[in-house]
Amino acid sequence: MVLLTSLPIGLLAIRYSYPLLKYQVQQASAGASWININYIGAALMVATLGTFILSGLHIHEGDESFVTPEAVGYHIPMNLLFLALLALFIVVQQRSNEPFLDFGYFRRKYFSMALFTNTTFHLSMLAVVTLIPIMVEDGLGQMPIIVTMVLLPNQFLGLFLPSLAGWVHDRYNPRWLRPGSLGLIALGFLLLGFFAGEVPLWGLPVMMLPVGIGSNLFNTADNAVVMNTLEENRSFASGMLETTRQMGHTIGTTISATILGLALPVAIDLMPVFEAQAAFRQGFQYSSLAVVWIMAAGAFVAMIQRMPHRGRPAPEQGTGAASQRRRLGARHHIPRPGWMYPIKTKSQNNATGSTGGPVQPTALIWIGGWVELTAPSLRQGLQARCRLPVTVKSDDRV
Repeated sequence: MVLLTSLPIGLLAIRYSYPLLKYQVQQASAGASWININYIGAALMVATLGTFILSGLHIHEGDESFVTPEAVGYHIPMNLLFLALLALFIVVQQRSNEPFLDFGYFRRKYFSMALFTNTTFHLSMLAVVTLIPIMVEDGLGQMPIIVTMVLLPNQFLGLFLPSLAGWVHDRYNPRWLRPGSLGLIALGFLLLGFFAGEVPLWGLPVMMLPVGIGSNLFNTADNAVVMNTLEENRSFASGMLETTRQMGHTIGTTISATILGLALPVAIDLMPVFEAQAAFRQGFQYSSLAVVWIMAAGAFVAMIQRMPHRGRPAPEQGTGAASQRRRLGARHHIPRPGWMYPIKTKSQNNATGSTGGPVQPTALIWIGGWVELTAPSLRQGLQARCRLPVTVKSDDRV
């Protein structure tokens, strides 16, 4: 059933995204001559992350546990191998002229703080997906369809709350939005941990509402913060955004399952049903409290993080050619990559050939590396500030 519902949606997505894919392929072909990929670093990163994931899986003989002799003989060597590969990866990247993962960017504390909060948020997402089904089916003895009922409000809120959060963040940029959202997620897990076994079934979706509201408010705003705290290399910021997303998913699943597994008795399969359900509810409570503390740490970091300033860059003083180019760019409001600014400039009257006064604001829009520019007098300033190769065309596009 999942395949039959997802397949047509995927085919429609491929159909309507094909023009964009074709454009990206053309752009990649044009820039392939100056792109240098560190394949050794990429391979080391994949091996390191793969070892980390495998170290938490129970692909060993015996019970799915961390304390049996078979489990100890597998998990400890795999964790040691992960640490060794991680150290090797860091050393190789620091000594490389073209690092696959430039650790220097992590010295930008606000960028690193935004990545940390993104990791904690995605940890909570997978904690929900992992823990709620176990709680409902094994802890309360309900049918799997009840899991859908509990999670449905969270999915419904995702239809409109992210857009609202993006509008609020773009218009007002409130400092409380991200820490408040993580606080709501922590509140939801706290309520579920202590009262999930005490309320009727209809109370479970109600207690999930803070988690759903916080998740859908946080994601859009935090994505914008991550991208805008490393403006000089948004491609790296985008890559780390997805890396921390997947890392949060992996860690969230591992932590939730580990705490729950350690809390359950070894002979739980031999226990009476009501005692086994009580054990599952207690393990769920311990896992929920762990998520609460992690969300509290993420909320604290988001609260003290300075929001990126999105104002017009101030002109720099100086007499050299570089300073003149920078002043030219500031005078013409040349934007940072990824932003859209209104531009006022003097243009030539097409009918008389005379130079008129300031015209109406003209949009300068960045689209995947191409810039639509209607004022030719700004080309020099754009060339001075643009980090991408600029090609001037006859139809006033660069």
